[in-house]
Amino acid sequence: MPEGHSVHRITRQFERNFVGRVVHASSPQGRFADGAADLDGRRMVDARAVGKQMFLGFEGDRWLRVHLGMYGAWDFAGDILMDATIASANGRMGQTNQKGTFLDGPNPDAVVLDSAGENSITSIGAPRRTRLRMSESEKEGDGLESFPPEPIGQVRVRLLTDTVVADLRGPTACEVLDPAQVEQVVGRLGPDPLIDDGPDAEERFTSVVRRKPTPIGLLLMDQNVVSGIGNVYRAELLFRARLNPHTPGRLVPEETVRGLWRDWSRLLRIGVETGQMMTMDGLEGEAWTKAMANREDRHWVYKREGLPCRVCGTNIVLEEMGARKLYWCPVDQA
Repeated sequence: MPEGHSVHRITRQFERNFVGRVVHASSPQGRFADGAADLDGRRMVDARAVGKQMFLGFEGDRWLRVHLGMYGAWDFAGDILMDATIASANGRMGQTNQKGTFLDGPNPDAVVLDSAGENSITSIGAPRRTRLRMSESEKEGDGLESFPPEPIGQVRVRLLTDTVVADLRGPTACEVLDPAQVEQVVGRLGPDPLIDDGPDAEERFTSVVRRKPTPIGLLLMDQNVVSGIGNVYRAELLFRARLNPHTPGRLVPEETVRGLWRDWSRLLRIGVETGQMMTMDGLEGEAWTKAMANREDRHWVYKREGLPCRVCGTNIVLEEMGARKLYWCPVDQA
């Protein structure tokens, strides 16, 4: 399932390639025909992400809400403006420097520098005639012989401009809302550090967690408590905090809860800027390159069941929590 960083990156693709342009909307699959007809011919005026939810704003106070869920993906094609880190999802460093250096180390204000010394998020070259799939990961495909390409598979909604097309497949949610309905949806969501990283958001997260008897491993996956955290980030955040996943929220020390929020803010920003869920600190040179190319080299515990903990050597445990797989170290997180 795409986690918060992926949805923010997809939203940025819409900001670059669709916002400000008249969009033709259709539903090749037919299941979103009425919604597509409502959006067709309107100019896209905004693109926002809150956690795992994205909202595309159109003229006339129309908003397209999309939740990709487990299997959803956006396929872009045409003359696409892409940031410098897209290639990292294919196991390459793209335009990031060979050490993958973060300015001042991985921190909430981290900036990824490309080979020209520019922030990779704003280092955008000329449009490329290509295909790009964006979901949990990003993959650039083959070039196009003609534009727009024919829809492939079960396309719920197609958004088309004169230069770029975006096809949505397999979402959990896809609906047209008015501004009041958008506010209702967002109002139910927990804070997202990329929307609000201030003291009020931290306080809101901390107060909710510390009054709940629910295990912290479940609270971190509850989108009403905090937005954007999925299975990977849950496991990694808990290990980085050396926190037992079964600890009730109200028994987690306040400073530990605040540390979780600040670490989530840090890791989310790194994920948005690199396109990868990089959760290990201090990697440079060959170690960084390997980690960017291979998930097995960039996580502490996720997908490492039965393998020795990178810190203590104890085998990582796999269990089920909240109908999802949970990975943790029974010694370091005791």
